[in-house]
Amino acid sequence: MFRTFYILLIITLFSFSSCKNKEDRELVEWVEKGALVLDVRTPDEYEKRHFPGAVNIPIDSLPLRSDELGPKDRQIILYCQSGGGRSQRAKSLLEEKGFSHIRNAGGIDHLFSVISSE
Repeated sequence: MFRTFYILLIITLFSFSSCKNKEDRELVEWVEKGALVLDVRTPDEYEKRHFPGAVNIPIDSLPLRSDELGPKDRQIILYCQSGGGRSQRAKSLLEEKGFSHIRNAGGIDHLFSVISSE
């Protein structure tokens, strides 16, 4: 009984780990292919540090500026400061507007670590 439990636990943990690696690999591929990297933080946060080539459209401005993002099937990578609320809200908002190829990279530190580790 316990042996089966531990085997299932190991398989589950491995599955989550593989999933994350797949998501991270996809982010790297998208950046390499020229996806739009969208920083949804404030202009002050953007000025202090941002991902190279990222476009800054703060989350509060995004509903009015989504037409600046180009075609609805364009690959878009979103990030914010910590990866919690803003980038996830931006993803939901853009999906509601019909954008179909969106990835939430989470926080800026995560995006930098994924890209620099490749």
